[in-house]
Amino acid sequence: MGKILEPNIPAPDFNLHATPDQTLSLSELKGKPVILAFYPADWSPVCGDEMSLFNEILPEFRKYGAELLGISVDGVWCHTAFAEQRKLHFPLLSDFEPKGAIAKQYGAYREKEGCSERALFVIDKNGIIAWSYLSPVAENPGADGILNALEALPK
Repeated sequence: MGKILEPNIPAPDFNLHATPDQTLSLSELKGKPVILAFYPADWSPVCGDEMSLFNEILPEFRKYGAELLGISVDGVWCHTAFAEQRKLHFPLLSDFEPKGAIAKQYGAYREKEGCSERALFVIDKNGIIAWSYLSPVAENPGADGILNALEALPK
């Protein structure tokens, strides 16, 4: 496993496709907490379970005013089909071209496999990483760490 960005540093900004014709940048969400969930691939069993779990507890994340963003190297059309099939209610961002550029900035890219690590980041309303976690790629990390990090953010 790699070494992801640690807390207490500014989160690198990005601008990634959420749909074929719309992008979303981290800086657009400044002023509210953001959860970044890097994951290896749409359609993989663990990733599907992880994204479905996050979708299920999205109301808990929103109680903290937090936005959830899923990020992988898959393309926008793949994300669209995956999100529709799983009925996801949060954006999946495509770190497709240049492949893994944002995952690399966060230390969350698996060079050998050409995909993202399973890494989580909670970014505070000022754009500072408040919490980060690198999970073994074959394990669903759950949401307890995210919820604890959101709880610990200054009000």
